[in-house]
Amino acid sequence: MTGAGLSSARLSSEHLADVVSLVDDEQWELPSACAGWRVIDVIAHLGALAHEAVEPPALDPTLPKNRERYHDLRVDERRGWSHAEVVDEWRDFTPRQLEILESAQEPARAGQPVEVPGLGTYPRHLLANTMAFNVLCHLRHDMLAPDGPLPFAVPEETDGLVAPAVAFMLAGLPQMQGPELAATVAEPLVLDLTGPGATTVTVLPAARQDGPLTVRPGALGATRISSTASDFIAWGTTRTPWRDHCRITGDTFAATPFLDCLDII
Repeated sequence: MTGAGLSSARLSSEHLADVVSLVDDEQWELPSACAGWRVIDVIAHLGALAHEAVEPPALDPTLPKNRERYHDLRVDERRGWSHAEVVDEWRDFTPRQLEILESAQEPARAGQPVEVPGLGTYPRHLLANTMAFNVLCHLRHDMLAPDGPLPFAVPEETDGLVAPAVAFMLAGLPQMQGPELAATVAEPLVLDLTGPGATTVTVLPAARQDGPLTVRPGALGATRISSTASDFIAWGTTRTPWRDHCRITGDTFAATPFLDCLDII
């Protein structure tokens, strides 16, 4: 179970609430570091996710299968809302989303597989890490300076904040891009992440053609990709170029196709 994911999601949501209380009308309209979204659109996205967690919508086969386009659609539906309406939705549904994620930590339900359309299948308890990742990433990398436009400060990152977000990214890495990403890995690639949320894992090639990559703990290969865990959240989601953050030791030519392709949603 991932009580750490739930704690991270709660704490990042508290940090976001503190920031939301400081933003004025002009700042809501500033472009965030998430391409195509204003600052208010980031809140609309998080509010939409919370709303759907609490009140799941009916299945609609006409909706985009691509997860990023689906998120854009939900944001677009809220573009005519006032700032207050967008913020109110986020404030109303976030606590209820956290309650649902807390119930997902119960042993009888924690291991149940849950498909997240466009992102893969995860044990139910890991959905808390999904929220931890979403809120931390959007707040610290899209809204706040230096990458985002808002000049406000939040507490420094800790292992407790960052590690659960990274855990979700690593769980999603073999699934989100499937054969496209697997085709770029011909030998084990060690991903060595330092600082808050530090971990070392190895991305192993697919065991069969069209099979998935495997991510295992530890350093199991000669080629190493080093970065801070916080920077991994930025470059692993293609918010910033990986070349600005990563140091490769070993076979650079083996690591480069993987790094060029990786795009965690």
